Amino acid sequence: MPEKNQVCTAEITALTSEGSGVCRVDGMAVFVPETAVGDVCEIKIVKVLKSYAYGIVEKIITPSADRIENTCPVYKKCGGCLLRHISYEAECRTKNGIVRDAFERIGGLSPEFDTFLGAEDTEHYRNKAQYPVANIDGKAVCGFFAPRSHRLVPVTDCALQPKMFRDILDTVIAYINEKKISAYDEASNTGIVRHIYIRRGAHSGEIMVCIVVRKDISRQLSALCRQLSEKFSGIKSIIMNINDRKTNVILGDKCVTLWGNDTISDVMCGNTVEISPLSFYQVNTVQAERLYGKALEYASPKGDEVIADLYCGAGTIGLSMAKQAKKIVGVEIIPQAVENAKRNAQRNNINTADFYCGDAGEVFGKLRKKGCAPDIIVVDPPRKGCSAETIDVIAEAAPKKIVMISCNPATAARDTKLLSEKGYNVEKICGVDLFPRTGHVECVVLMSRKVI
Repeated sequence: MPEKNQVCTAEITALTSEGSGVCRVDGMAVFVPETAVGDVCEIKIVKVLKSYAYGIVEKIITPSADRIENTCPVYKKCGGCLLRHISYEAECRTKNGIVRDAFERIGGLSPEFDTFLGAEDTEHYRNKAQYPVANIDGKAVCGFFAPRSHRLVPVTDCALQPKMFRDILDTVIAYINEKKISAYDEASNTGIVRHIYIRRGAHSGEIMVCIVVRKDISRQLSALCRQLSEKFSGIKSIIMNINDRKTNVILGDKCVTLWGNDTISDVMCGNTVEISPLSFYQVNTVQAERLYGKALEYASPKGDEVIADLYCGAGTIGLSMAKQAKKIVGVEIIPQAVENAKRNAQRNNINTADFYCGDAGEVFGKLRKKGCAPDIIVVDPPRKGCSAETIDVIAEAAPKKIVMISCNPATAARDTKLLSEKGYNVEKICGVDLFPRTGHVECVVLMSRKVI
């Protein structure tokens, strides 16, 4: 068993979903950040637990063939990207392996695995950014929190964000400092500006700037609205979101439109969609369209089916299938997202879609009692996966097919295993990379009802 501060030589044989390399020292698994499969390293053990340990690299003796030169100056500080030190080909192999391992090991399943869908663009692909604001050396700055902390790393020029986000951020931060508007302090729950939140329609180019504050400062922001609207033609909406709670949740419930529209619009899978500050909308539009395309391929509606879209957000998945379905029934817990979904249906002349607000399991259970009997259920749960109630009500509905979209292969494997025990075959799984250079990976799962 390794000991703390022990220095040893080992080869990295795998990468975890958190981006750490894995090696074995004296038979124990040791997790080592910023390493690549094939690296032979001199490693210092920094923490030893009962069944595994953590180490740091003292020296790379033989570098992996997967290693590349990192081009981001804050890569090792901000914690947003975990995989900038390996090639994108190696990243896709790693993420495909994470998906396969989750379903085979956690789920105990043996489905067919489709070809992994990597991204064509690995830089500047995000349509959304949320930058915390803090006071450093007497001035407001924004950036990202360092890993496992709330220590802010100043950065405005993130390689994953559109380039114009940097110029917008610089304008906002300069204004905050000029007007001496205080940055929020988490420890004391004082100060005003908490986050700068920007969204952009990838196809439309429309931009929303949202300033998250502890209290209403709309008068103080009026001149900023003029500056932003005159300087950036793409900005169509400037919002003030008020979050007066002592919490690490970014957004509050109240939004005030300071300038322009309440929402921006974009195009997703051929449909015009409306995006509000509180709407869920996939951050990588191009890859999301490929993800939803794979979900549509798996669902394969023939035109006469009822499709239930659970955890539907602004309705983008269900509406992308509406032309091939008889009816879409969407359920989402965020009221503003439900209103967006309803307006998205209207804007695209889709009159066969109904959307309901509430917990997915609870609301769908009530709809079932009223006669809703979907042929296909599409479910896109949060990272924690489906609730037990949702799993039960899905199984009780007994659709012919279930298509699950998940941002967490581990919880997806758990949930599909439960559904397999309730009468469903897990047929196909496809990994999709919506978040290049980070440790996150999405997957789409096709399940079909067992024939008894």
